[in-house]
This record gives sequence, structure tokens and C-alpha cells, in this order.
Amino acid sequence: MTDTIVVGVDGSETAMKAARAAARLATGMGGELRVVTAYEGDRTEVVEIGSDRWVVSDADDAERVAQLVASDLGSTGVKTTFAALRGKPHEVLISEADRLGAKVIVVGSVRMQGMGRILGSVANTVAHNASCDVYIVKTD
Repeated sequence: MTDTIVVGVDGSETAMKAARAAARLATGMGGELRVVTAYEGDRTEVVEIGSDRWVVSDADDAERVAQLVASDLGSTGVKTTFAALRGKPHEVLISEADRLGAKVIVVGSVRMQGMGRILGSVANTVAHNASCDVYIVKTD
């Protein structure tokens, strides 16, 4: 059985730093990497230009982010899969890790200082509630 590592991304450069660290970890462990993007709403917009019509949704945007990161990291040789899942980021990461029986969840350290440390952050909440190991990457 291959070890799975779950990493959360949101399109930011700090999340990409965490994702790269997760890819290195997966390579070192001989594991697979699951790239996950969370979205909270069901917002959908219809864009019409001339006779062309596009439907754009939060889910589509989130899936695009996860797919791009997974594709980028997959080019390094690590086996990657991706998902865009509805919910709060910490809930999505923890439930996906539980569903997959993941060995590690990788998150960035954004807002892990000052008031963010007191009020909470994704990394803080995941670290306190995950049933697997959590690796917090220094991304500032």
C-alpha cells in the first residue's frame, strides 16, 4: 500500500511552497500526493460575450487551481491526484485525509503568528484535529 500525502492549495504562492514541500515528502516516502482545494460557496455566474456563453462557478475555479498544481507537481515524477471539495479548508483537508487513510496532511504556516495564532488558522485547526501527522511548512 502506498502512503498518501494530502496538501491544501488555494492558488497563492505560499500554498505552492507547501505543495512543493509535500511533493518532496511524497517522493522521499515513495508515496502519492493528493492536491486538494476547498471552496465554500455554490456561486455560479453566466458570462455572455456575443453568441458565446460560459458558466463559471466556485467549484470550477477550485478544480482548476487543484489541477494546475497537481499537473505542475506531477512533472517532478511524483504521482499526483487532485480534487476540489466543498467546505471549509480545514474540514475538507481532514475529511479527505481520513477518507484516503492519508499518512500526512501538509499545510502552510500562513497566519500562524500574532492574532491568527489566537483566533485560529487552517494549519492550527488541522494540527489540532487531524487523525494523521501534520507537517506545517514555513511559508513566510
